[in-house]
Amino acid sequence: MWSNILDRISFLALFCIVVLLPVFFLPFTRIPAETSKSLLLVIGLSVAVIFWAVARFSDGKITIPSSQTLLAGLGIVVVFFLSAFFSTSSQTSFFGTMFDLGTFWFMFACVLLMFTSAVILGNRKNSNAVLFGLIASIGVVLVFQAFRLFFPQALSLGVLSPTDPTDNILGSWSAFGLFSGFSALISLLVIEFFTITRGARWFFGFLILLSLLMVAAVNSLFIWEILGVFALIIFVYKISFFSGVREEGQSVKKPFPGLSFAVLMVSLLFFMSGQFIGGLIPNALGLSNTEISPSFSSTFSIAKEVIKKNPVLGIGPNRFGEAWAMYKPAEINATNFWDVPFSYGSGIIPTFFATTGILGILAILYFFITLVMAGMKYIFKNSHNSAHKEMTLYFVLAMYLFIASCFYLIGPALFILAFAFAGIFLGLVATNHQNQEISIMFLDDHRKSFMFILGLVIVMVLSAATAFKFVERFASVAYFNATLTAADVPLAESSVSKALSLYSNDLYLRAYSQVYLVKLNSIISKGENLSEEDKAALQASFEQAVGGAQLAVSYNPKNYFNLQTLGSVYGAAGTLGVEGAYDRAIEAYQSALALNPLNPGIELSIARIYFATEKNKEAKEYANKALTLKANYIDALILLSQIARSEGKTSEAISYAEQALSISPSNKDLIEFVNTLKNPSSSNSSDN
Repeated sequence: MWSNILDRISFLALFCIVVLLPVFFLPFTRIPAETSKSLLLVIGLSVAVIFWAVARFSDGKITIPSSQTLLAGLGIVVVFFLSAFFSTSSQTSFFGTMFDLGTFWFMFACVLLMFTSAVILGNRKNSNAVLFGLIASIGVVLVFQAFRLFFPQALSLGVLSPTDPTDNILGSWSAFGLFSGFSALISLLVIEFFTITRGARWFFGFLILLSLLMVAAVNSLFIWEILGVFALIIFVYKISFFSGVREEGQSVKKPFPGLSFAVLMVSLLFFMSGQFIGGLIPNALGLSNTEISPSFSSTFSIAKEVIKKNPVLGIGPNRFGEAWAMYKPAEINATNFWDVPFSYGSGIIPTFFATTGILGILAILYFFITLVMAGMKYIFKNSHNSAHKEMTLYFVLAMYLFIASCFYLIGPALFILAFAFAGIFLGLVATNHQNQEISIMFLDDHRKSFMFILGLVIVMVLSAATAFKFVERFASVAYFNATLTAADVPLAESSVSKALSLYSNDLYLRAYSQVYLVKLNSIISKGENLSEEDKAALQASFEQAVGGAQLAVSYNPKNYFNLQTLGSVYGAAGTLGVEGAYDRAIEAYQSALALNPLNPGIELSIARIYFATEKNKEAKEYANKALTLKANYIDALILLSQIARSEGKTSEAISYAEQALSISPSNKDLIEFVNTLKNPSSSNSSDN
């Protein structure tokens, strides 16, 4: 009795995770929707695990699926743990800034969700409840986003952008497009394989139409391609396995799967026509997809370089950004994205390949191989099994999301759902086939009972402790966002201090340093006649700015942003006449350059420090290095022009300035700068 009630609570917790994940966010909190979803995952998992464990005290029985795929998932967790443990920045690899996608704890939660879904949701009754609850959630998301395309400001809800209609609660615009394709796919599967009423068929038909319209609004060829491929598979599968089904000894011809064929044709039309048809809806609505990410080839070139240096366990989870900074292609500097810090590669799975080494690659490949083999074994075998339709549906949905994650950054919500669906599929396999479950009775033996109860208690305590710790860190996000939007320095100072008291990481520490740097500059702006109180505040602000930057470097010494921040603080201190500050700034920038050797911005920062100390030779050397890395670098040309003018070389200064102007001829500041150089009356130097 009690075990049934407790198991029901566990089911409801998992049901809420899977069903509410697409639609869940915290309105009017300024907390990003993707971050809010992690709260639902962690709290839901903790509740599910705790009540499942308590239920086992009552019935004294543990039943789990016997599955190689679940073991393979455990293998992924072990590899991620080892890679994070031996990472030179283990805090970044274990948790990141806020439960980052790809960290050890995120992957642990995904695999745990897969396991609990297999155990708790892996039967027909529970899986059907999840399915139709999820469909309702999907409908809400699609309708909400459809209205947002026309009323973005009214439906921003304090979280989404009031001016960008493509901003959504799934993450990127491409992720929403993949979600829309997922919506069309799940509706198609229900119509083709489930017995539903005429009214339900009309509802799912409308959902498919709305999904296709939203995919067209996103206008991604890859989404049309993957949707078309899966529609083709459903079409062929339906004809092959269900066209001649025998009912009561007679062969019955099933209806032609026309809807699958129609989705296939629509996908093919948009894929083949390119922008001619694909651009109609985005152009009509004024939508643009400006998301950028490294190419597939660039991602694997990064992975290749990482594996050369760290072959077994890689650089560590959640550290692709550092690998990108170190090994990015030189030609990226010729684009507008030369200084973009990519934290992920072309897709989630390729990113893991680039961060977890050979063991990570093997663990992930083994997981997918076992999952595909299980799917091929059971959905093409005994097609009239009572749960065959549910197994087929959840396997297809899981594969859609996993395949998409190989080519796109699909976002945490869809990646989490992929593991949940894989778990439900494995649970359905176990409950509907003989010898696919392992059952352990532990109350009949005192020694066994003690060990199992102790283990369950430990699981419960760890689950509760993890949830409490996560909530504490999650609360810091609100204070950090308040820092970024603070109207004045005192408010920013208070907010960032509260954020750090809840969770200290390098992002918060850099913000802390910047707040006090702004405070320092505001005191300097008062002029030379500073009061004793102002001087004391000036000294305190400098020490806090330096301290914050140094703590950020200590937190993650391999993140060049931390060293850049330290360099900028010391550079500001140098302008105040702090002894040795400029030397320390150069040292910090040199360390940052070692971590990001092809970044012309760091070279230029060093050049500016040398110019401030009147070391023109060194300043020109580093400015020219910046130009070598990025030939159209306007800021480097301006600095060279300023150096030449300081040396009295007016014609050389004009030459550099005109080169900069040729790159951006409509830049009013550049035009004024060139005119100043050419006008002898406003020039303080003569031509040599």
